[in-house]
Order: sequence, then structure tokens, then C-alpha cells
Amino acid sequence: MKKDILLYFLLIFPLFIFSQNFTRQDTLRGSVTPQRAWWDLTYYHLDISVDPDNQYIKGSNKVHYKVLDSNKDEMQIDLQEPLKITKIIQDESPLDFRSEGYSHFIKLKKKQKKGQLKSVTIYYEGNPKIAVNPPWDGGLTWTRDFNGKHFVANSNQGIGASIWWPNKDHMYDEVDSMLISVNVPKDLVNVSNGRLRSVDDFGDTKTYNWFVSNPINNYGVNINIGDYLMFSEKYDGERGELDMVYYVLRDNILRAKSHFKDAIKMMEAFEYWFGPYPFYEDSFKIVEVPYLGMEHQSSITYGNRYMKGYKGMDLSRTGWGLKFDYIIIHEAGHEWFANNITYKDIADMWVHESFTTYSENLFLDYHYGREASSEYVIGTRSSIRNKSPIIGKYGVNQRGSDLYSKGANVLHTLRQICQDDEKWRKILRGLNKEFYHKTVTTQEIENYISENMNYDLTKFFDQYLRDFRVPTLEYFIEDGVLNYRWINVINDFKMPVELLVNEKQIYIEAESSYKKLKIDSDKIKISNDYYVFSQKI
Repeated sequence: MKKDILLYFLLIFPLFIFSQNFTRQDTLRGSVTPQRAWWDLTYYHLDISVDPDNQYIKGSNKVHYKVLDSNKDEMQIDLQEPLKITKIIQDESPLDFRSEGYSHFIKLKKKQKKGQLKSVTIYYEGNPKIAVNPPWDGGLTWTRDFNGKHFVANSNQGIGASIWWPNKDHMYDEVDSMLISVNVPKDLVNVSNGRLRSVDDFGDTKTYNWFVSNPINNYGVNINIGDYLMFSEKYDGERGELDMVYYVLRDNILRAKSHFKDAIKMMEAFEYWFGPYPFYEDSFKIVEVPYLGMEHQSSITYGNRYMKGYKGMDLSRTGWGLKFDYIIIHEAGHEWFANNITYKDIADMWVHESFTTYSENLFLDYHYGREASSEYVIGTRSSIRNKSPIIGKYGVNQRGSDLYSKGANVLHTLRQICQDDEKWRKILRGLNKEFYHKTVTTQEIENYISENMNYDLTKFFDQYLRDFRVPTLEYFIEDGVLNYRWINVINDFKMPVELLVNEKQIYIEAESSYKKLKIDSDKIKISNDYYVFSQKI
């Protein structure tokens, strides 16, 4: 058990070394290049045929866009090897392109005029990269189910959606809507994002047409191919009736109908804490896949073997982690933080993972009470490494470190600073309303929380997100006077913290220089709800 938990932490909480040796390809992938900046995505039609026998994809993506800046003649589209672009068409005319790694620069023939709505179609084919350790190592997973039927799915956060389809592979620009057409052998089903519009029967093959009516980030787009059976239920939510649909392998249908009861419980808790589910128009789906799971928008994927916890393990070691299926709760939490509120740069990935990891203990809070939620999030601290900052390097496709458990504990600490649970809930709901279907920066999130908490959190965020040291309350007691200060902190850091003195709660606001407080005991205890250390001298 301990070895399994350690392996989990090594996989899901990797250390990212802040090397300055970034390549030209890192910049092309991670920055808003001039060839990306002048046009805005409006619509995709991804139209592909998937051949599982040969692990081959062939098809096209028609990219619709609005011109933001006139007289530009080069457009960047990304597609990773070994996939190849076979041709590019605009206005029925073929276009030339040059390539730098997997960034392809299309030479446009016609002048692009500001305000115009245009499209370009990229045709491609090949054997996409096979995922070695999905979802952490991205690509396509090609396997078979219990009955020997093909079982296929993509997972590609970080490495980029261009690992399997051509697109504008940067998170700052989400497409407004999308049609996903996937042709598969007749005995298989494809499940993608949004709602199923139609199924075209060609005898030996079928094409499943899925329409996404809401903005979607590129890594959230998915294909899931298997011998699926479907069942569904209705949820009476804040915006009315929500379709909740489940696609599972044929042999797992009975088990899934029992196990997926966590889905309704999740929706109740998260609509309470975060506001309405952001994609009512596109339904909510859970789709079984041959890897652990991912937060694909309106189509979260599931591979937790129908067990509670994380593959049967409680990551908090408190018992509370076995009250729910980790993958259902965590990946569904991403519908609010990742799919609704989306980072512009992967350096700000904490906006996705910290809030979503925090959603796990809010699920517990809603169904089991605040004590349960506190014990759970505190119990996950053993995974925190504190070796590098939560925020990564901007413009080079680099995420930060300690995004999960540390980030969740930072948010749990903010809840304590707020000292008003209803106010805190309004902040979480307000974030999802203020940044509804938007891409954001860390600074926007920080500013919103500070303004609505009515507390200057500038130094707090600088300490916890941009430094890796944990604030340590250094103190001594002399003649009935508590002397205290923060150490291991940035300049001018200050933060309130709750102490227990003679079983009485006392709130102090410590700074980096000593402050004094008269107390009637020589024993104090710092509340475990704050992610801080202490040192008596």
C-alpha cells in the first residue's frame, strides 16, 4: 500500500526543474507567437477516420477564424510527428507551408482584412504517438477490452492536443464551438464532447457526429472508442434539468449503474460550492477509458476500476478518501476549474489542479461536514515536496510544482483567513461567474479573491505561489508574553493565524518582525487548518 501511494505521488506530483535551457520549440509551443496573435478561433470541424487495427488516423480539421489584424500572411498551426500534414486548402486553393518541429507556418495567398471571417482546412494522417504512461505521458492508448474488442482513447494535457489533431495549440484562445466527426468500425462506438447530433451508417463503418456548443480548450477535446453501452439519468440543477450520461464497456454496465451514484452526489456538492454546472447545453458525461482518467470537457474519462478512493487507496490516510471515487470527483471538479475557468499559460496550471484538488474536500464538507473535509485535506500534506514554486515559467509550456495537495492546502488556508464560510462560498461561486467560459491569468484570480475577501493577499500569493518555502511561526514566551514572527518568508510577508491558548481561540496577525501578545499560558497550539510550520525557541 505505501509503495503504491508513493508511486502515485511520484506520478501525479512530479518535480519540475526550473532550467533556463528552453528551446526554440518550447517558445513556439508555449507563447503567443505573431503567427497566432492576429487571428481568433471561432469554430472547428474535426473530421477524422480512426483505424484501430493499424493504429492510424486520417482526416482534416477545418479551422474557422476572425481576423484581428490586417495584412498578415502567415498562420501557425501545430501538429506533432509522426503525424503529417498532407495538404492545406483555403478558398479551394492549396497553400504552402513551412515547418519548425511541430509548428507549421501556413503561407496565405489572399490578404487578411480585419473583421473578416475566414477558414482554412488542414488535411493530415499517420500513426499518432502512443501514450507510454497515460494520462501523464500523452498520446493515444490502443488496447482491447475483455472480449477482444478495440478500446481506444486520447490523453494529452501538457504535451498538447496537436499530438493527435492539427489545431492552434495554445490555451489562451478557446474555440467558440466545435463539431467532432469520428468514423470507426461498425461494431464500435465513438464518444466525444458535447451532444451526439447524428450517426452516419456506411455499412462497415459508422461516423459519430458530436457538437460542442460551448467554448472548449484544445486538450479538453477527446475521442473514446469502444464497445460501449450507455445509460443516463436527469439531475434537477440550478439551471434546470441536466442530462447525465454514462458510457461504459459492455461487461461493466451493472457495476457502473451502482458505482456511478457518486456522480449525482458530486453535482449537488459542486453546484452548491461553485455555482451551476457550466455546460448544461452539452450535457455531463462519464466515459470509461483504458487509463486512469482526464477532465475532458462535458466528457470526463474514467478508469478507476470501480473502486472508492484512488484505485482503492485513501490518499489522505484518514479514511475519508474512501468515501468517494477519486476520479469521478476530481475529474468532474475540473468542469469548473479547467474547463469553465481555463489558464492562458500552463505556468498557471495551479488554477486547474489546486482548486480541483480542493474540490475533493469540499465534496466531503457538503456530505460529511467540515471536520471531515479538514481532516482529508490536512492528511494529503505528506505528498507536498516544497522544492520549487507552484507557478511555472511563462511562455515556454512549463507547469509548476506541488499543484495538487499544496495548492489545495493553500486554498484551505485562505478559507481560514476569510473566517466566514458563506463569504468564502460566494467567492468560489463568484470566480465561476466572473470568469465564466474565459481564459485567465493567475493575477486575475488573485485580484478577485483579494477584492472580495477585502484583504490584501498580495504577499500571501507571492509567498505560496512564487516561493517554495513554508511560512514558519517562530515564537517564545517570556514573563507571560508571547513573542512571535514569521520566518522563511519573503520580505514584508504578513498573515493572520489561529492559535489555541488554554483551549481558547486567538487570532493573531504575524509579520516578519517580532510582535508581542500577553497570554495566560505557556502552551500554545497553531490550528492545523493553516498550512504553516512552527518553531519554538
